[in-house]
Amino acid sequence: MNTGTQAPDSYYERTDEHRYKPTAHAGGAWDTDEQHFSPLGGLVVHAIDRHLAARPGSGLVLARISYDILGRLALDECEIRVDTIRPGRTIELIEAVVLIADRPVVQARAWLLATVDTSAVAGGPDDRLTPPEDLDSWPMTSLWPGGYIASLDVRPLAPPRPGRTTAWISTRHTLVAGEPSSPLASYLALVDTANGIAVRQPPTAWMYPNVDLTIHLHRRPEGPWTGLDTTVTFGPTGQGLTSTVLHDLDGPVGHAQQILTVRPMPNHIPRRA
Repeated sequence: MNTGTQAPDSYYERTDEHRYKPTAHAGGAWDTDEQHFSPLGGLVVHAIDRHLAARPGSGLVLARISYDILGRLALDECEIRVDTIRPGRTIELIEAVVLIADRPVVQARAWLLATVDTSAVAGGPDDRLTPPEDLDSWPMTSLWPGGYIASLDVRPLAPPRPGRTTAWISTRHTLVAGEPSSPLASYLALVDTANGIAVRQPPTAWMYPNVDLTIHLHRRPEGPWTGLDTTVTFGPTGQGLTSTVLHDLDGPVGHAQQILTVRPMPNHIPRRA
């Protein structure tokens, strides 16, 4: 799809009630003619927010969302259909399906839980990351192509190492042109970046795209920075795992996991140790 040279300062433009057109800023890293999944993951939450806004006052918050990537994410208009699978006053399950050219390409399910005052028993790891204003930006475009990567401000706490990086991610772009997005949707729109910040092997020699993304949250994250404390592991039989502790400026907010399919680039002969 030709998005033109002057893309708006957003990742998507709405074309009707349930359809969105990606801009050049949503361009992928493995294939610049595809959408990077990260902003699309945020767009799914934006659509879920709109679905829930039709019946305000439920008091439920998103605690887990899992995405399965079913097919190629062409850089083309997409439709998002949202349904309530398991309604409830204290627990609810929402499903969202993304379609491109009428073909399902992403299926997401989100568990929503009731809010209760548990501050008296709240506890867990609370180490805060070095704040982003004390860190320098890293040109991630030196490693990855694509409009999405070029749209980011990436600030690692230390020089990235193979399989291990902790970094803050932010963007000046809105999710949908002319529409406010919730802090949650904007935060989650950056989480899938984790698989690209701690690469174990050069992406010119090896492929390791994720086929899913699952996020668990123990509290609501706030922006504008998404903190990713990421470890990448490759197994011996073609599978990998990207594991991330998620942070905002106040500390940890949850975890993210991505399963990877690891294989050499076509015509590339792996070097034996």
